[in-house]
Amino acid sequence: QVQLVESGGRLVQAGDSLRLSCAASGGTFSSYAMTWFRQAPGKEREVVATISRGGSQTDYADAVKGRFTISRDNAKNTVYLQMYSLKPEDTAIYYCAARSGPRIWLEKEYEYWGQGTQVTVSS
Repeated sequence: QVQLVESGGRLVQAGDSLRLSCAASGGTFSSYAMTWFRQAPGKEREVVATISRGGSQTDYADAVKGRFTISRDNAKNTVYLQMYSLKPEDTAIYYCAARSGPRIWLEKEYEYWGQGTQVTVSS
């Protein structure tokens, strides 16, 4: 059983940068693909970025490509989401999720979820 705890979300201005962290415990972190999702008010949850178990492969949603960077430190059991040039439309609750095996875009395939961290971007 893996527990995930996100942190780092807060209120920022448009154009600011922010780094989210997701700390994992209770499992072998390096055996899990990790993905950041987000859910904006009134919208469905969507994939933001995903990273392979070793960290060498990443994918991004078109909306964040070039602005966000996902990374992981398997020695620290932590995955990060570095966000640059934030926009009001990035406002959402950000969740990290873990999946044993290769990374995949399908939300239903993720076994473990954090509680989420709120990111609010004011214009």
